[in-house]
Amino acid sequence: MLVTLFARARRWLTAHPLAFDSGLASAVFVCMLIGSFVEPHGPYGPTFGRAPGALSVVLMVLVSAVLVLRRRSPMVVLAATSGLSLVELITGEPRAPVVMSAVIALYTVAARTDRPTTWRVGLLTMTVLTAAAMLSGPLPWYAQENLGIFAWTGMAAAGGDAVRSRRAFVDAIRERAERAERTREEEARRRVAEERLRIARELHDVVAHHIALVNVQAGVAAHVMDKRPDQAKEALAHVREASRSALGELRSTVGLLRQSGDPEAPTEPAPGLARLGELLDTFRNAGLQVEVVRVDDGTPLPASVDLATYRVIQEALTNVQKHAGAEATAEVSVIRVGRQIEITVLDDGPGFQGPPDGGGHGLLGMRERVSALGGSCTAGPRYQGGFRVHATLPLRALTGERT
Repeated sequence: MLVTLFARARRWLTAHPLAFDSGLASAVFVCMLIGSFVEPHGPYGPTFGRAPGALSVVLMVLVSAVLVLRRRSPMVVLAATSGLSLVELITGEPRAPVVMSAVIALYTVAARTDRPTTWRVGLLTMTVLTAAAMLSGPLPWYAQENLGIFAWTGMAAAGGDAVRSRRAFVDAIRERAERAERTREEEARRRVAEERLRIARELHDVVAHHIALVNVQAGVAAHVMDKRPDQAKEALAHVREASRSALGELRSTVGLLRQSGDPEAPTEPAPGLARLGELLDTFRNAGLQVEVVRVDDGTPLPASVDLATYRVIQEALTNVQKHAGAEATAEVSVIRVGRQIEITVLDDGPGFQGPPDGGGHGLLGMRERVSALGGSCTAGPRYQGGFRVHATLPLRALTGERT
């Protein structure tokens, strides 16, 4: 209960610094007033009973009032309290502990400024007040009251500097923690964006290829339905096969979004050059004449490079299917050159009539996929007609996979 009340009071005082300073000034005034009634050099030790002079009371009221503004103008408050303390040290008799206010003001300056300023101001305040007490007071210079001024002003400067250092240390730790948190959040957002882009690219490659085949085969079936039903049935069978393949690849791609403990996790391997024959057959069944040349010696590729090679060929042939026309032929070559694998897809159609920048989302996705693995990809019309897609991929991907 007491801890809760103390915590609430501390939060309230932190939120209302002027109220705290007013209470501190009042407490300092009470302490000075009580101290002014004490005679430290009585015949039988310190005695209580002497009365402070009128000037001492006025000085105590003034320095207490000035302390209320210690946070707003710490240097001004220190100068004012030190000046009033000097007046009391030089003229006051019996002496009142007005210098207590200067000690608190010096602590405030040390806690709110830098260390060099604390050293300069602290030494000046300590020297002036101690010298005034030793040289002008009625007591011997070595009296404990004079040495007490020296000690209390020094401790006030040291204590304020320690508090300032601790606050700076805590603020630095908090700032580093906040910066680390922001960095983690930015890194998480970046990874989410990269993963979203990768999945979108995969979905585009899968959907564009299979939907293009379905569209072509459906058109063929509609055209020959009445006159050649056997050919229409064959086209519809290809439609069914293409849609089944599209659903399977979509299931595998979307399955990557599942958590590790979710049921029915995908176990089907990612497409690669091992399935190149199946991919080419789907285009041949759709009426596209495709020739393939492989000079890669069956080189095993890293999984990411293998998938990228497959997707580049798939996207390039899909564009041929959509844009080159029914009479176009395509040629696919996969060649190993040193520590690289080169993929080239040529066609002899009229060329891809796309945006001015040379490609749509499919070509852009190809370039991004290849660039992510440290390779290069170019696509554009051929001088003699048709279109050419050329990609070069390193056998050792940037992801660190090994062949």
